[in-house]
Amino acid sequence: MEIGRVGVVGLGTMGAGIAQVCLQAGLEVVGREVSPELGEKARARIDHYLSRGVEKNRLTLVTELADLGSCQLVIEAAFEDLEVKRELFGELERSVEPEAILATNTSALSVTEIAAATTSPERVVGMHFFNPAPVLPLVEVIRTAHTSDEIFDTAYAFAERIGKEPVACNDTPGFIVNRILIPLLNDCVRVLDESRVTPEDVDRAMRFGVNWPIGPCALIDLIGIDVHVHASEALHAALGEERMAPPERLIQMQQAGHLGRKSGRGFYEYDAS
Repeated sequence: MEIGRVGVVGLGTMGAGIAQVCLQAGLEVVGREVSPELGEKARARIDHYLSRGVEKNRLTLVTELADLGSCQLVIEAAFEDLEVKRELFGELERSVEPEAILATNTSALSVTEIAAATTSPERVVGMHFFNPAPVLPLVEVIRTAHTSDEIFDTAYAFAERIGKEPVACNDTPGFIVNRILIPLLNDCVRVLDESRVTPEDVDRAMRFGVNWPIGPCALIDLIGIDVHVHASEALHAALGEERMAPPERLIQMQQAGHLGRKSGRGFYEYDAS
C-alpha cells in the first residue's frame, strides 16, 4: 500500500513530533485534536520547527475522527490510558477505509488489548516513537498475534521511509526498550536515597562511567516524571517485578507537580516558558 496521507490522533508532545516527522518526509498529515484551540497550539509548535512553507501547508487540523477517512495510516498518540485508546480505535475503525492501517504509539500498554476493541485486529499495529520524535531515530514496530504480515511489513517500511530506524517487536510488556530501561532508571532513582548521593553525581557517574549521553535523572526529567511513573505502574502490573514499580521518590515528585522539563522542575530546574 502506498501511504501518502497520515492521520495523527492527539497532538501533544509525541503526536506533534510524529506529525512533524511525517511532514518533513513529504507526506500529507491530518492532525486531530479535541478542540480547535489545542489544534492551533500544536500547529504553532510544529511550524516552529518546519523550514519550508510547503511543509506547513500539508498539515490539516480537524476535531472529528470522521475527518481522517482519507488517511491510509492513522497513528494514535493519545494519553496512555487503555480504555481511552480502545474507545478511539473502535471509532477509528468506523471512520477510515477498510484497508487503512491503525497504529498506536503506546509505550507500555498491550497493543493486543487495544486491537481487541476493533472487529479487524489484523490491521492494528504498534508504532512506538521515542521522545523527542523528530530527534530520536528509533521506532518499535509491534506485531500482535492477529497483525497481518502485510500490515506489519507496510508499517515497518513506512518507518524507514520517514527516516527512522525501525525494530520488529512482539506484543510483550514494555516491548524492547522500556522492558530494559524502566527498571534500570528505577534502580538509578533508588540509588539516590540508598547511597545518599545527588542527582548530579548519579548522572555524572552514568555519563562518564558508562558513556551514557544523558544521565538517568536528566532523562527522566525529559521523559516526564508522570509518564515514567505511568509506564512503571503498567509494567509492574503486567510482570509483577518489584524493580518495575515506580520508586516512592518519583511518586512524591508527581504528586507535587514536579514533572520534569515540562513543568519547569523535576530533579533539576528548567525555564518552563
